[in-house]
Amino acid sequence: MKAIGLNNVSIVDDPPIALDIIRKRALTDIQEEPLYICDLTDIIKKHRIWTQFLPRVVPFYAVKCNDSPMVLKILASLGTGFDCASKGEINKVLDLGVPPSRIIFANPTKPKSHLSYAESSNVETMTFDSEIELFKIKKLFPDAKLVLRIRCDAKVAQCPLGEKFGCDPGIEAPVLIKLAYDLGLHVVGISFHVGSGCMDLPVYAKAVYTARCLFDYAATVGYYFTLLDIGGGFPGDKNTSLYELSNIINPSLDKYFPNNDVTIIAEPGRFYVASAYTLACRIHSKREVVRNGKVENMMYFINDGVYGSFNCILYDHKVVQPVPIETHKGEVFKSSIWGPTCDALDQVCESVFLPEMQIDDVIMFENMGAYTVPIASPFNGFPLPTIEYYLEKSYLNDLMITLEDIDGSIESE
Repeated sequence: MKAIGLNNVSIVDDPPIALDIIRKRALTDIQEEPLYICDLTDIIKKHRIWTQFLPRVVPFYAVKCNDSPMVLKILASLGTGFDCASKGEINKVLDLGVPPSRIIFANPTKPKSHLSYAESSNVETMTFDSEIELFKIKKLFPDAKLVLRIRCDAKVAQCPLGEKFGCDPGIEAPVLIKLAYDLGLHVVGISFHVGSGCMDLPVYAKAVYTARCLFDYAATVGYYFTLLDIGGGFPGDKNTSLYELSNIINPSLDKYFPNNDVTIIAEPGRFYVASAYTLACRIHSKREVVRNGKVENMMYFINDGVYGSFNCILYDHKVVQPVPIETHKGEVFKSSIWGPTCDALDQVCESVFLPEMQIDDVIMFENMGAYTVPIASPFNGFPLPTIEYYLEKSYLNDLMITLEDIDGSIESE
């Protein structure tokens, strides 16, 4: 395989430990910008875990979760597919040399220009969930391979999606399948998304069964479906596992889709990238809130906030955990952490207990790879974090490249 352009990646002999790297940076320079440490090895390990626990399910990475070019290059080299939601995401993936067959245009409501771009780029597989979308596709891309998205919501999820996407599987889906057939369109399967950050694992079994029923109904209309897309919602933070989830998904697939005539895909996002990113923020200001002569609360102001990396608090309902990079002895105070902008909404942590911190101290936040980087903005003129990439040398074999293939375009440590 040709080199995938891993420039500006530090190749290291030992597993890259974010805490050690951040401590080293904190001692050698006073960096005013926030800093990400991205362990690309972690992404490769996640791919190994996926193939171990969900061997029948082909991952189509959700680009919207983290569209860092380096992340996409690693995943492309690993052979994953890609779930794209726009012509911009499609273009970004195609530019890596990924064939159109490894892309699903998984946005049920597509602007006409984006649909036309998919047609001109030979990205044929795409989702729909309404009559209006079917007529639009009939006009602009009649040869598309269509996947009907149904609604099957988890009872508990970080980000529920059913209010916006997915048709009712019992009432609307049969009507849409019949309409597509009458229009001469090529429907190839069913997709669902139980919700991002799903905490209701049995819902996957219910959704797989519901999809099976629609496969059977479609056969009575004249279709022979060959694709099942089980969506996303897979955990990705450190110390999370696919074990319980796989014990629900795999038996369901084996029961309702026992043969290999149906390709099964999924759209994992946070699973691949959440734990790969660790964010280091520096305290630039502090304030003591004193009542009745006693410090009641410590307020710390750091160089990143909810308009930057911590948009995940607003967008992804994430609860972040600050970790001082050095051990502090002494009294622990109730504390709040604030971002750098002048907006009062810019609060990272409302109430946490921390030892007394000082200006220029560094706080680390783990599991910061999902729904952070692509949404961050330079609001109020504050710069976005820089990102340093690390890869353990022994994992180059997973990418089917060697140091020689890269022609010295990476930094070796």
